[in-house]
Amino acid sequence: MTQPAPARAEQLPLVDSHCHLDRLDLKAHQGDLGAVLQAAEAAGVGHMLCIGVDMETFPDVLAVAERWPRVFATVGVHPLYQKSRAATLDELIRHAAHPKVVAIGETGLDYFYAGDDPSWQHERFITHIQAARATGLPLVVHTRDAREDTLALIREHGGGEVRGVLHCFTENLAMAEAAIEMGFMISISGIVTFNNAADLRDVVKVLPVESLLIETDSPWLAPVPYRGKPNEPRHVAEVARCVAGLKGMSVAALAAQTRANFFSLFNKAQPVEVL
Repeated sequence: MTQPAPARAEQLPLVDSHCHLDRLDLKAHQGDLGAVLQAAEAAGVGHMLCIGVDMETFPDVLAVAERWPRVFATVGVHPLYQKSRAATLDELIRHAAHPKVVAIGETGLDYFYAGDDPSWQHERFITHIQAARATGLPLVVHTRDAREDTLALIREHGGGEVRGVLHCFTENLAMAEAAIEMGFMISISGIVTFNNAADLRDVVKVLPVESLLIETDSPWLAPVPYRGKPNEPRHVAEVARCVAGLKGMSVAALAAQTRANFFSLFNKAQPVEVL
């Protein structure tokens, strides 16, 4: 496999805080994940968080993180994966002890696709919140059309001891501010570059940069100018450019701040310097 080319640490300030490396379409890279990471490095991306979405494929996520030093992993079951088996509290806690697992999730509530009875989502979300509380690891939250219940369950079952991130954020300013008040960060994906995302851009303008992360959610949601094409971690640079413009700061400053935010939140993850 292609090994990422050496680069200087100061050239790699970007962090893709949410991607699915185990699910990328590798055709453009001759089936070589190493080539994907090399392309990311060339775009200034130094570290990535590979997200677990079910227990069946968690070994694949963990294998990626174990192979690549600057890739970290999470463990959890996505709120829309109803057909996947639910993770038990003990199971999440056990997997969270692995050195490369730095967060619990992806978990949360998604009422857009949940159907008439989202109670199964509630049960699974509570289990993940309890795991985050027990392990002290941050919670990676997917939330869509479930603002009040998402925040309420975190308050009720987190006991003020759970921190984390609302990933791929598309909700309103009130929810973002409430989450930040509870110790959560807000992660911005390529959606912010879409023509129809004016409301999201208005939210980003207001939020404190100290509470922001950036992500690709690849292989989905490729930012402009790659919209409609497979997404990959190198495209987080386009998210950074857009967010930096909205915040009136340089891309370098935005990259450095979001990198610092990432390692502050996911404090089990240690940056791996590049020689």
